[in-house]
Amino acid sequence: MDARLDYLGSPLALKVVKHINSAGAVLHESALPAATQELVKLRASQINGCGFCTDMHTKDALHAGESQQRLHLVAVWREAKVFTEAERAALELAEQGTRIADAAGGVTDEAWANAAKHYDDDQLVALVAVIALINTYNRMNVIIGQPAGDYQPGQFG
Repeated sequence: MDARLDYLGSPLALKVVKHINSAGAVLHESALPAATQELVKLRASQINGCGFCTDMHTKDALHAGESQQRLHLVAVWREAKVFTEAERAALELAEQGTRIADAAGGVTDEAWANAAKHYDDDQLVALVAVIALINTYNRMNVIIGQPAGDYQPGQFG
């Protein structure tokens, strides 16, 4: 399978991605735990059917020390005992924020309040931005049909 468009070969695409990556670097340095960020990215990518991002964030999380068991259970996090209450709140917010079009009300007050119990304002800003950013990447990759499986941890710096 080949992508419909070569993003790495497009000067315009590289400019766009450079700015998106800059936002990602800010979030990587935020107080939101790196493990939570990877779990959120993985769950949104699963929901959006983005094979490239699912591959990337699974491998990046493993490389950073995340367990195989937890990664295997992200898709069924509600039934799994391996996630903290804070991670569960982040995953719920990620799901609702990713599925905005599926519910007229968007993100519920209950999901927001639960996340706010576990994260301070700066962490909430980072969490919302991580959710928005991964959804951006998911949509770009799904639209162009970016294939999955070849990503190497740290490949993009």
